[in-house]
Amino acid sequence: MHTLVTFAFKNVRRKPARTAILIFAIALLVSALVFSISFVQRVNGSIKRTSERLGADLIVVPNNARGAAEEVLLENQTKSFYMDRSILDRVRAIDGVAVVTEQIYLVTLSTMCCSVPEAMVVAFNPETDFIIKPWLAEKLKRPLAKGEAVAGAESSFNIRLGLVDVNSKLFGNEFKLVGSLDKTGTGLDNAVFITLDNMDQIIKSGAAGKLKPSDISIIFVRVKPGVDPSRIAAKVEDTIIEADAVSRRDIGRNVITALKDISRIFTMTIILAAVMSFFLVWAIFTAIANERAKEVGIMRAIGAKESHIMRLYLIEVLTVGVIGSLLGILAGSALSAVFSSTFSIVQQLSTSLTLTERVVIALVSFLGGTLICVLGALGPVRRLKGLEPLLVIKTE
Repeated sequence: MHTLVTFAFKNVRRKPARTAILIFAIALLVSALVFSISFVQRVNGSIKRTSERLGADLIVVPNNARGAAEEVLLENQTKSFYMDRSILDRVRAIDGVAVVTEQIYLVTLSTMCCSVPEAMVVAFNPETDFIIKPWLAEKLKRPLAKGEAVAGAESSFNIRLGLVDVNSKLFGNEFKLVGSLDKTGTGLDNAVFITLDNMDQIIKSGAAGKLKPSDISIIFVRVKPGVDPSRIAAKVEDTIIEADAVSRRDIGRNVITALKDISRIFTMTIILAAVMSFFLVWAIFTAIANERAKEVGIMRAIGAKESHIMRLYLIEVLTVGVIGSLLGILAGSALSAVFSSTFSIVQQLSTSLTLTERVVIALVSFLGGTLICVLGALGPVRRLKGLEPLLVIKTE
């Protein structure tokens, strides 16, 4: 076996330029695989995790504000939108609705209303809330009092101040920052949280603009067991024309639709790269088979079996495939990291890939690149192993 491996490496070094081209082609294919799978997985994972961790079966927002709500929850965007509080009672009255809670979204403006950089401020109802309170119970271990604020895991407020018992100005009022929440994987990680008890004072100060005491931004709804959230969403839109409703499984559908064309481009790029790599491997190993036919004939004449010939060239193919795939994984990972810091849509996603996901993507891409290399070389190598030794030796 050692002799076969040594011979394979010698063959790889015979034509360094040709080997380098083959390795580059495999690396290009694998890097495209790593980058595209990482991008799609991060987008889909962000949407899935956000919908799972919101703790609600559907959300209700002002008419035409669905996109803005998804940008807040999925992409860490700072947006404000409002509807009348009376909609809350109308949603609660719909048959099949179990519990509802409301939130108000405010956007801070540094130096104008607040002493913090631009960030989302979320006012929640501590009496009915089932979204924020579970996070507070884990981290703060007590209710949030009036005049207190807690920062999301990735809030610029949290990062800038370094946390713990810090007084800051929000919409003309002093707030004491008493803690930070663990990462939830939603856009609310970028927010600062206060209770609705503070809203009267904020509205009176005029720092929140034209916000009225009767305004709310979003309603989170849990339905009764066995009730289809999509049916409740349809009822909301049929009976409350001022509101849009989105069931949990539909959250992010607009983002997914917008990314379909990008995914198609990635898919076509991968297919073209795979086809190109396959034929390049086939062409190069066909040339190798023709060049080494006499050499193989001599090996067969002195007792080498077909399995030895097959194993010899498969080791060479695997060597090229493994080197190209490893280089492709490194290049694709680097490309993914670069675009993560430059693509605005990726920067705004509320989650990143876990170590396990990165390892799985690398393994899938590695196997894909190596498999293409083996499949491309299989035909020429099979033809090579079946050559008649005496006929090949006599042929000049």
